[in-house]
Amino acid sequence: MEVSKAQRTALRICWAAAAVLMAAFALQVGTGLAGDSVTAAFQDYLYNALLLAGAAFCLWRAVSMREERVAWLVIGVGIVAWTGADVVWTAAYADDPNAPYPSVADVLWLAYYPAACVTLILLVRSRVASVRSSLWLDGLIGALTTAALASAAMYGPVVHASAGELSPAVLTSLAYPVGDLILLGVGVAILGLTGWRPGGAWILLVLGLALSAVADGVYLVQTAEGTYVDGRLLDALWPASSLLIGLAAWQPAKLISAPSRERLRVVLVPFACGVTAVALLTWDHFDRVNGVTLLLTAAALLLVLVRTVLVFAQGQSLLTRSHDEARTDPLTGLRNRRSLMDDLAEELGAATAANPRALVLFDLDGFKEYNDAFGHPAGDGLLMRLGLRLADAVRGHGRAYRLGGDEFCVLLEPGAAGVEPLALACVAALTEHGEGFEVTTSHGSVLAPEEVRTATEALQLADRRMYARKGGRRMSAGSQSRDVLMRTLSEARPDLHAHLRSTAELALAVGRELQMNAEELDEVARAAELHDVGKMAIPDAILEKTGPLDETEWSFMRRHTIVGERILLAAPALRSVARLVRASHEHWDGSGYPDALAGEAIPLGARLVAVCDAFHAMTTNRPHQVRRTSAAALAELQRCAGTQFDPEVVAAFTRVLERESARAA
Repeated sequence: MEVSKAQRTALRICWAAAAVLMAAFALQVGTGLAGDSVTAAFQDYLYNALLLAGAAFCLWRAVSMREERVAWLVIGVGIVAWTGADVVWTAAYADDPNAPYPSVADVLWLAYYPAACVTLILLVRSRVASVRSSLWLDGLIGALTTAALASAAMYGPVVHASAGELSPAVLTSLAYPVGDLILLGVGVAILGLTGWRPGGAWILLVLGLALSAVADGVYLVQTAEGTYVDGRLLDALWPASSLLIGLAAWQPAKLISAPSRERLRVVLVPFACGVTAVALLTWDHFDRVNGVTLLLTAAALLLVLVRTVLVFAQGQSLLTRSHDEARTDPLTGLRNRRSLMDDLAEELGAATAANPRALVLFDLDGFKEYNDAFGHPAGDGLLMRLGLRLADAVRGHGRAYRLGGDEFCVLLEPGAAGVEPLALACVAALTEHGEGFEVTTSHGSVLAPEEVRTATEALQLADRRMYARKGGRRMSAGSQSRDVLMRTLSEARPDLHAHLRSTAELALAVGRELQMNAEELDEVARAAELHDVGKMAIPDAILEKTGPLDETEWSFMRRHTIVGERILLAAPALRSVARLVRASHEHWDGSGYPDALAGEAIPLGARLVAVCDAFHAMTTNRPHQVRRTSAAALAELQRCAGTQFDPEVVAAFTRVLERESARAA
């Protein structure tokens, strides 16, 4: 809600003036400080002026802004009717001992109630969203309990004063507490719809309505008992109510969404209402209350019981959903490792020689390279597709699971055909080929009770068999491609082949020092062996030149990492190695080539290869340089740490070299 600066200033001035006048009115009618004549003048003029001020703020809001215009227009007109009723009563009926009931003033007073209700409903439609059924119940419980309390305080005395006679005067008197009960109930119900976190605008609005209801209730009770005195502090509640409603009109109109979870205060309010209802029924045992109060109390208590049942049902639903989520993989929708352990223990207990159970573990080959090439979102999409295929492959024979990462599993009843046909169908389901990638799977299976009897034994044996098969696949794919390239290098450039071999040995030692795992060490070793494979495309005249290279020759030389990457990408098993080869001549400070990567943006394996390559190059005779001693080469590495090389890799390399030197000595 946007308010111009000039309008904001005018509002502040008007609010300050209204606050001062309200304080003066309350002080005078509360204490009679300036005398009865001033109190009478305040009653005749300032009282109505304050009522009209509240209406004016509402109408000002309606005229100034299109948002919620109808709501504030309706309540503004309602307060104007209320003020008009006071003026008509003072001018025409105040001194008439035979004033008619109902009168024109009563009609105008009672017009305020439907206007206020319409405003509340319009504001609810505008400001309250996503209301759960439990919050509707909470609001209704609060409304009924509030109405029961108000009825116990107001309704009884008015009925008793009438001696049971339902004359127009009595019915008119009863219309006011009924209207107030409705307004209080609706107001409290709205607070419940917001999850009992209504915000400033709703608090001011409901408080304004509550002040009017309290003032009407006290007035009616005192009038019925003959104790009401005009010009007392009670008279200040009505203009205060009008001003609070006017103030609420200018509060920011925020859309309120109910909280997503049941919080303690949401549960405490129905509980407090239930306790209040029980207290009213208990009080009725000692001092009879009116029938309306009993009816409202009983309805509130019944809804508290319904709310209790609803809370229990929601709790059970939440427990069921939590149990399902704890046993389900969120990405693929398959069962997870926790579910597998429970199901495996149950199935192994039921397995017999005539009706065996089979556990088959799967681990994807090439998934890491796929992730590196296409990104993690694409990798997640691939896992989802493969998971759906695996579930389809075993439907009717068992259940599929995702254990985490790229590991899957099935628990089967193999039947007469045995486990192998089903395992091969699962392997086919977990395989995907495309341009530039190939994702396959290795698997290991175990039969119960023939081979294992416990869940732990089944998992361990299936895991060993799977990784034995996986190791064989890795040797047959990656190693064969690597051997072909190394043989080609050996035949074409024996000196370069020897350099690459030595660099690989250094890289393995430093990788172990950096606590790389087995898969990372394998990638680093291959990258070290093949990082200069692209130099086969560089003319010998450039590679063997004794003098410095010119700019054209350097442009040829800088392309060898890109050429090497293209060569390795032809073998899907070497995709991750190709990434390291491309980055093997990047510098820590971003001055390297071909992509000017810097810092940890350079893959760790590539940073490691760069250090080992540089050391071996410096300690080997080259056409354009004389070999250095190991100490001199190490000093150069340390000098360039933080610019050309990763300082941590250089430190690890230094520790490895010092250990080797000590061992040799």
